[in-house]
Amino acid sequence: MRQKVKDELADPRGPVVTPRSVVALLMVLAGVAWVLFYYFGVRADPTVVGSEPSGPAWMADLVRWNYVIGFGLLFLGLAVSAHPSTPMGRGRGVVGGMLGCFLVGLVWICTYYIFANDKLDSIPVFNDLAQSNLFVGIAFMGVGFIFATRWE
Repeated sequence: MRQKVKDELADPRGPVVTPRSVVALLMVLAGVAWVLFYYFGVRADPTVVGSEPSGPAWMADLVRWNYVIGFGLLFLGLAVSAHPSTPMGRGRGVVGGMLGCFLVGLVWICTYYIFANDKLDSIPVFNDLAQSNLFVGIAFMGVGFIFATRWE
């Protein structure tokens, strides 16, 4: 009898594009777009005296809540992508998602600590978040732990 040779490189299950993976991707992109639109298109420039917010008034009224909405969508999209029905939630995708989130969180916190005293004002988004940068870095690591629970 001949034994079947198992192809180690073959994807063990499922299609690459699923409705859940599309929703996850859209949530991640919407979160990034929300933060970037608020930062570059709506918020008042703190370096210009008497600067007024531009763009939608309702978005300007949210002020720092815009970062909670944007990063919340980003992290929720990453958490949704950790489901086994998506490519990031099975096989090698889990390891990539887990390590990626851990490393991005670590780099985010290290960047904040390195530039916190002198040059934080010159880094976009970091300058508005101030101490909240720690929450963002820790949240990236938290999503990494969500991926870690899916590792087989």
